[in-house]
Amino acid sequence: MLDQIFPQNITYLEEVLFDCPGDKPMHVLLSSPGGDGETAIRIVRALRCRCTELTILVPDMAKSAATILCLGADRILMGPGGDLGPVDPQFQIGGRSLASAKEIVAAVDEAEARVTKSPDAYPLFSSLLADVNMLMVEQARSALARSEALVLEALLSNSRRDAERAKELATALKAPLIDDPDSHSAVISADAAAQFGLPAEKFDLQSREWEIIWQLWARYFTLGCWPNGQVAVYEGERASHVIAPPGYNAN
Repeated sequence: MLDQIFPQNITYLEEVLFDCPGDKPMHVLLSSPGGDGETAIRIVRALRCRCTELTILVPDMAKSAATILCLGADRILMGPGGDLGPVDPQFQIGGRSLASAKEIVAAVDEAEARVTKSPDAYPLFSSLLADVNMLMVEQARSALARSEALVLEALLSNSRRDAERAKELATALKAPLIDDPDSHSAVISADAAAQFGLPAEKFDLQSREWEIIWQLWARYFTLGCWPNGQVAVYEGERASHVIAPPGYNAN
């Protein structure tokens, strides 16, 4: 799954998962800037009911809502430069561009303070925040308030993890994933994730497994998947969807 995480993407994933028997382990290659945390919970539940063990492969980055998705996995295998990111809900601005909830709230609060101090600044901030409305601001605040609950829900989606252990992990993850990061681009490596208590580990770079995963990821990256573009890919054994933005040229 190589895409932003929003409700409209669920059907593409379900088509790929449709005939999974549910009696085998599943490996999911994931690269995503994040998106909607509620959708991430839906996705991880859909994945878990189709397999006996869920391994998520992160050759590059799985940020925000994609990190929430990873919290429900039995294993998180990460490349040498792979990283997870803060649980900072994302909102679509002007099409497929994303802005974090923290950034939206901070920008509006800053604009209000500046305009209160200097009313003449209103036209400037009005133009800068033209793509942001009050409904979006309230949704951003609500999403931030719900982040901790989403982390716990993702952890509980793994039936091998009892409720007490999930709550302990959620408490341990609150600071590094929610409270402390001041930027959506903050990096959480495999080593850091493991220290927080997540089942994260690095690929063996000499293994055949890593060679195959990297070759596959490099092809997707060249195709224009994030962070090299906005091409989305959902691909499995029997179904494949490639969604390209308007005007995309594969050449």
